[in-house]
Amino acid sequence: MKWRPIPFLLFIFLLPILHGLASGYAAVVLPQEYNSDTVSLELIHRHSPQVMGRPKTRLQRLKELVHSDSLRQLMILHKLRGGQILRRKAREAFSSSRVSNDAIEVPLHPAADYGIGQYFVTFRVGTPSQKFMLVADTGSDLTWMSCKYHCRSRNCFNRHARRIRHRRVFHANLSSSFKTIPCLTDMCKLELMNLFSLTSCPTPITPCAYDYRYSDGSTAQGFFANETVTVRSRRGRKMRLHDVLIGCSESFQGQSFQAADGVMGLGYSKYSFAIKAAEKFGGKFSYCLVDHLSHKNVSNYLTFGSSRSKDALSNNMTYTELVLGMASTFYAVNVMGISIGGEMLRIPFEVWDVKGAGGTILDSGSSLTFLTEPAYQPVMAALRVSLLKFRKVEMEIGPLQYCFNSTGFEENLVPRLAFHFVDGAKFEPPVKSYVISAADGVRCLGFVSVAWPGTSVIGNIMQQNHLWEFDLHRNKLGFAPSTCTRV
Repeated sequence: MKWRPIPFLLFIFLLPILHGLASGYAAVVLPQEYNSDTVSLELIHRHSPQVMGRPKTRLQRLKELVHSDSLRQLMILHKLRGGQILRRKAREAFSSSRVSNDAIEVPLHPAADYGIGQYFVTFRVGTPSQKFMLVADTGSDLTWMSCKYHCRSRNCFNRHARRIRHRRVFHANLSSSFKTIPCLTDMCKLELMNLFSLTSCPTPITPCAYDYRYSDGSTAQGFFANETVTVRSRRGRKMRLHDVLIGCSESFQGQSFQAADGVMGLGYSKYSFAIKAAEKFGGKFSYCLVDHLSHKNVSNYLTFGSSRSKDALSNNMTYTELVLGMASTFYAVNVMGISIGGEMLRIPFEVWDVKGAGGTILDSGSSLTFLTEPAYQPVMAALRVSLLKFRKVEMEIGPLQYCFNSTGFEENLVPRLAFHFVDGAKFEPPVKSYVISAADGVRCLGFVSVAWPGTSVIGNIMQQNHLWEFDLHRNKLGFAPSTCTRV
């Protein structure tokens, strides 16, 4: 597989999405030698003036995010339950094949809220390349976009396409690098089974089809293919990444895909875009999420390879184990407990045991942070003590149970919360990441309860203003406080 310079402009936005119920368990194989350069994709926050369109109030945005989170938790629950049946450790097999020393990088901007709490990416696929805006999601495994095949003009639409006529459509017949996956192959029948491949195979060369059914009722139907994705390295080189598995979705509908042309899969799955890029660029990717309330024209990047921000923050980086292959294709961590004001809360260790009935994942697709009941209750009780002098307000924001009149509120009145990891690492988010602004003069505790047994989720608001580096080669998660502006 070769990289070669080509003309290109790459622009990507990272977002959360309501991902399908598929689970990919094929072992991930990463090489031992990597390209030293970096590739970055621009991250645009959902509340950015660039893509917001008609402005919404802070309360409207929060209500929509909470609604989206509720649907997403159903997806996570279904996906993890499926994983309990097939769960096994992903065996890391590292080949000695030589790979590029370049890296790729994508800028991040505060971006619009489309009602499903997403970060967006735009990238280019095909030869010549065609540009799309996708949902970039660490909980998704397959990269797919709205697509037409065997269509002789750009105005060719069938009855399904009419549902997506206001979005960009990938015209596969115009790409010389588009190669379908035949339905008779083992890849279709076995390897893609966890990505909802269908058993229908009328002829040996019929493309391998899929039918995604999302937890909110959204659907995507199409077929698998290998394609070429265009990227730009940090050194300015324009490159092609060949044989990337994509989904050509000829029909999709539902709330999950408002304002998006498809999904960029960043989950820990053999065929996700994150793994494909990591094969070439350092075995790692990183991102830094800007403040969800920011309306400034600031940007940062989803980076494959060594991040310049990481290089600048190297002295402040903290590392902990990244648990791969234990919680479906999500990225899990070994939490030991939570402290508030320096005191560890009384939370049973079973709550955090990813090998048992508990565990914790980092999810770019969830906005709020979800804690199972044995953790949720002590956390809420400890934080409420510092807020007793503020009048409680009934806001009817879904499952958010504690909001208050924030007149006179200062963040230093709240004791600092910290997540403690088994290996001694500690993540201490800023107060604004868990005492969140809901409306003018109103704040809420940004935690949601989920049933026990179950999995806790560190959402993207809790992750904001930190750089997060996912080292898939060494099974390490690095993090450091950051303003998330490009260095």
